[in-house]
Order: sequence, then C-alpha cells, then structure tokens
Amino acid sequence: MAVIGLLVALAIVLVVIGATRQRHAEAANHSPVAAHAALKTVQAQPADAAKAAPQDSSDDSADASSDDGSPKAIRLVRDPLPAPPFLLTDLDGQPISTAAYHGKVVLINFWATWCPPCREEIPEMIALANKYGDKLQIIGVSMDDDPSEEVRDFARAQKMNYPIVMGSDKLSEEYGGVDALPTTFVLDTNGRVVQKHMGLYPPEVYDGEIHALLGMHVDLPVETFVDTGQVFLKNVARATSLPGVDFSGLSPGLKKIALKRLNSEMCTCGCKMTVAQCRMTDPDCSTSKALAAKIVREVKAVATPLGPSAQNR
Repeated sequence: MAVIGLLVALAIVLVVIGATRQRHAEAANHSPVAAHAALKTVQAQPADAAKAAPQDSSDDSADASSDDGSPKAIRLVRDPLPAPPFLLTDLDGQPISTAAYHGKVVLINFWATWCPPCREEIPEMIALANKYGDKLQIIGVSMDDDPSEEVRDFARAQKMNYPIVMGSDKLSEEYGGVDALPTTFVLDTNGRVVQKHMGLYPPEVYDGEIHALLGMHVDLPVETFVDTGQVFLKNVARATSLPGVDFSGLSPGLKKIALKRLNSEMCTCGCKMTVAQCRMTDPDCSTSKALAAKIVREVKAVATPLGPSAQNR
C-alpha cells in the first residue's frame, strides 16, 4: 500500500509540473517579446536559386520554382533601382555606408534577436561571409527595441562575422517597409537592388545569386522580371495582376480603372497600405481580398449600363 501511495503522489506531482509548464508557455506566447512590434517572422520559402546572360521572362513573379518546389532559375530584377543609401554606425562604433561597398555583392539582412527564423539563418550568413570573403558584404540590420549593447552581446555570442547596425522605422520605410523578419535585400556590384527574400531561404539560393552577380559559373538559367511590388512595394502600381483578385470580365480600359482604385484606396485591416499593396504583401488578408472584389464589382456595375463601346474606351 505504501508503494501505491507513493506512486499516486508522484503522479500528482507530475501533473502539477505539467500544468505549470503549460501556463508558462501560454504566458510567453502573450508576452511583449512574442507579439513584438507587429513584425511577422517567416519560415522557409521555396528555393529560387540559379547559366549565362539573363533572359527576359514574361512571368513577372519573383520566384521560379518547379512543381516540386525545386529551383529552375535565378530571378533578378530587370531594371533594378539603386538601394536607398545610408550611413550608420555599427555596434562596434565603425561607420557603415552602402556607398563603400561598390564592386561587391551586398546582402542587407533585416533581423532581430527574438526572431526564431533569424536565429536559424545566422549560421548560413556567417558561412556565406566566410565563403566569399571580400567579394561579398553582409550588413545585418537589427530591428530590436533592446539596447544596442544587448544586441552586440548576442552578436558576439553567435560569432557573427559581419557588421550589425541598429534599424529604425525610417530605414525600414526607405526600403519599402519591412513587414516580416528575416527580410534580405540583394544588391548587385553597382549597388542596385536585384532581389528581395522575405523569410528563411536555403543558402543555395544566395549562392546562385551571388555567383551570377559576380559573373561566376552557375548551372541554372538567369531570368529577369519586372518589379511590380515584389522588391519595392511602391512598384505595385506597375502590376497588371494581384494575388487573389479576379479581373476576368473587365475590358483593358475597365481593368485600368480598377487597378487605379486598388492603388489609391486604403485597406481597412490596419496595415496602413493601399488595397493593392496589402494584396501583394499579404495574400491571406481576407479584408483586402473582400475590398478588392468589391472594387471590381463596382467598376463592372458602373460600366455595364454604358454598353460595350464605353467599356472599351
């Protein structure tokens, strides 16, 4: 009986410990760190990694993957814009300027210490920096609210071998808004932004792009695409299609009207973006999807009484 009583007591203790751990986990999920800034963390994305001279592609999406998710081409912006310049001081007090890295491929990596995918990505970035040496420059932009001293201690503990600067809302806005972490902008040797990767990508993706930008041999074709918001959100105004928006039944003239409204009317989900921008950055947003459908219906309804000739103007 004494043994049975001991076993019952032990079972009760284990149940209490389990319940306590569960409460701690739930509290952590609702802590300020877990719900930090409204930035999302993004896990692994399909690889879109990298043969010869770039080919123009009619497909203006940023990614080029096979049905099974394997990469079939390297995708780079067709007419890239210069990276927004900045001159900041890194965590060791050294000046960091994008202008100083002309001739190198540059990765500007927005991250945070509290972001699990960012932590997972750090060893990959360290390996890339070691592999390419002075041909590649990685700049880590910390979006932490913690003091820079704490970020510096974290970077040293992780043995991060590239400069880290403290980010800001202003810097994020200059790069079109960084809504998820990690987000990495890829710059060619002339300081132009040729790709953006939002989320955790395999190192093979960066390997292919870096090789192509340095004029080294790559096994996959290099294709180009028009940036319609995939890199800089302001370019969404160039887009002729948007995720989850059905333009069927609209003439070219009416589609132009609908796109103008989508790029001028604000989404009401709280994102502070236009409906078009919200659709491009968050295809799962039910608010912008409903608003876009409403705009398309209204454009159709207004034009229908005018007859086909008016619709085609």
